[in-house]
Amino acid sequence: MSDERGPWDDYLAAAQQLDAVRRAASAAAGEQAVTLQAAQQELASVRARLAPQRSRLVSDLGVPEAQLIPQPAEQALATQAVAGGPAAVLAALRQARATADAADAGMLGPGTAPLRPWARNLLVYGPFAAAVLIVQIVLYLVAPSGSLPTYALLCGLSLPLLAYGLGWLTIGFVYGGGPEKVDRTPIVGAVACLTPVLLTCMGVGLLAFIR
Repeated sequence: MSDERGPWDDYLAAAQQLDAVRRAASAAAGEQAVTLQAAQQELASVRARLAPQRSRLVSDLGVPEAQLIPQPAEQALATQAVAGGPAAVLAALRQARATADAADAGMLGPGTAPLRPWARNLLVYGPFAAAVLIVQIVLYLVAPSGSLPTYALLCGLSLPLLAYGLGWLTIGFVYGGGPEKVDRTPIVGAVACLTPVLLTCMGVGLLAFIR
């Protein structure tokens, strides 16, 4: 029996080698796609985090806009930091998030404790709840008297849920993405978003009693 490899054996070996290369390339491409998606999410979160810091520096502390623009040396360092592909970009963005967290702590001052989760989240839920109250007042003023119960029922059910959902998503978008799970304090959010409904009902009842 001959030990020499025939053309068929060579073809099978080449096909197996090509399949192994294809599988390795596909796995590498999949890992890069996952890393790239995570980097895009991290970039959006870092941008949302830096926007209020920039506004605070300019408006409250009087820092000139020109001082917030990256200089050529800083741009060169940033380009070098992300030159290693999606993984390097993701690592740089996570480092930027950590720097933003440290900046927040520094701007609060050494004698000022950071906001508790419920107080921080109330700053997010509150504006949405205020928008619900404004919409309800406007609808009460413009709605015909006969259709007021229908408007009250629809708004009382849908608007608080919409405000709560938007607040929930906003908190996760701004404060999420870190190693720890973000605390959205759902009870505080529910109370804040239902308060406009209670205020509206009290106001309508008071007006009906006066009339």
